Amino acid sequence: MADGDVETFDKRGQWVNRVVGEPERSSSFSSRDEAIEAGAALAAELGTAHVVHDAEPTGAITDQDTDA
Repeated sequence: MADGDVETFDKRGQWVNRVVGEPERSSSFSSRDEAIEAGAALAAELGTAHVVHDAEPTGAITDQDTDA
């Protein structure tokens, strides 16, 4: 992926849009559809590619840093 491209992926049950080379533009969403829509709009605004990395839905947002 080139700098400026937008990728949408699952991160422990939360969907994230990341702009390659611009981490300050990253954003997260609770739903896949919302993230894909926002990622496509951002890529269109930037004039770059948008890539969606599919993942199996888990139905839960998890925090691996939680002490149990």
